[in-house]
Amino acid sequence: MLSFRIKINVTRFVFYVAFLLCLSSFGNNSIRISAKTNKNRKQGKATPPPPPVVVTNQKSGGGGGTSNASSNAISTTGGTFNVLKYGAKGDGIADDTNAFGGAWADACKVQGSIMLVPSGSVFLVKPISFSGPNCMSNIVFQLDGKIIAPTNSGAWGSGLLQWLEFTKLKGITIRGKGIIDGQGSVWWKLTTNSAVESESSYHPNSINTEANGGMPSTKPTALRFYGSTDVTVTGITIQNSPQTHLKFDACTGVQVSGVSISSPENSPNTDGIHLQNSQNVVIQATTLACGDDCISIQTGCSNIYVHNVNCGPGHGISIGGLGKDGTKACVSNVTVRDSTIQNTLNGVRIKSWQGGSGSVKGVMFVNIQVSEVENPIIIDQYYCDGHNNCPNKTSAVAISGVSYQSIKGTYTANPVHLACSDSIPCAGITLSAIALNPSTKGVKNNNNNPYCWRAFGEIQTATTPPVSCLQKGGPPNNNKRPDSISGYIC
Repeated sequence: MLSFRIKINVTRFVFYVAFLLCLSSFGNNSIRISAKTNKNRKQGKATPPPPPVVVTNQKSGGGGGTSNASSNAISTTGGTFNVLKYGAKGDGIADDTNAFGGAWADACKVQGSIMLVPSGSVFLVKPISFSGPNCMSNIVFQLDGKIIAPTNSGAWGSGLLQWLEFTKLKGITIRGKGIIDGQGSVWWKLTTNSAVESESSYHPNSINTEANGGMPSTKPTALRFYGSTDVTVTGITIQNSPQTHLKFDACTGVQVSGVSISSPENSPNTDGIHLQNSQNVVIQATTLACGDDCISIQTGCSNIYVHNVNCGPGHGISIGGLGKDGTKACVSNVTVRDSTIQNTLNGVRIKSWQGGSGSVKGVMFVNIQVSEVENPIIIDQYYCDGHNNCPNKTSAVAISGVSYQSIKGTYTANPVHLACSDSIPCAGITLSAIALNPSTKGVKNNNNNPYCWRAFGEIQTATTPPVSCLQKGGPPNNNKRPDSISGYIC
């Protein structure tokens, strides 16, 4: 009986120990899981923003490097890539260049993606290139916030030609209600004479103050597109660029609409929109107020259509200067119409240097309202920026087929100035419905009659004032004009 009780007690003891061991094991496992869960929760609260992305085909000129990005930074919803998700601070002080590079690197991989610069923030971005050609097509750069340029010389190295650049892309759109601010005042004060124009990206009138810690003499364009097709810029504001505000170089299929561009009237060389080697361009419903040409159309441009543009202050809407340093220039099929130009140096202008070659042809200026413009209609084939020795030369860019229709308003110097080449006169100049009256505030020149030199064409309707200086018909030996000879044909 005693033996039996001992066996029962031993059995109960073994069972009890086993139960305790099991309970202990379960409790420890529970504690470990709980601790691990709590640890994860704590880490989740303190997870730092993902590092930015290396943009393999991006050139960041002084914009700070980029580093590998976490996949957690990618917002997959609707293919939208928000720069805030890539570590941008948006406080206008911290350098957000890396975040922009990272967002672009991922947006570049997705067709029809949106790179978002959100409203309510100011982003300091150093010089950066958003580059193809390996990017997918139809990317949208949605600009709703504000991007500002650095004002310290260290961000620019020895000098760069552009600040924000989009290159070799197909179907690129910049849209939104945001602002690109070049903060150009730190550059403008380096120019000794703000009244001087120049077609070059390097200005001899700039003072190189790099040795004194100032800004480099080469001033950047604020926003440049290069080698791209189907480019759209709409809705945004570009202001205070160190030099040109918006440039299209070697682009095809460009649409600009609803854009506002502004800088002070005395800011030097701050063209509004600059076109070069670009075709099939439409600029519409845009306001431009700057210190140089509102729109500048350079060599290699054709099929350019500008309408419903408001220009001024500035230097007007210009084709050229063309043919500098004996170069060949070709511009054709340009229409500017239904626009207003006020308080500018010029209205609609064609300008070229002596000694060039090539041609300008097929140009129409239609329904332009001018107000307080010094020279509303001007062709100047003796253009010289004042910094170069400009000797007389026989060769010139040939100008033909230029029509001025319904140019009306007030002038402050000369209503019509047609100064064409001695050796290659202007041909096919037509004027109709021209009504230009002196400003009620007075004019700068005592002799403000229309001026013509070697200009041939036709007065199709009565003009105010009469432009009797335009010679009827075509120039002598018109069939031997250089623009009809091999080598001058564009």
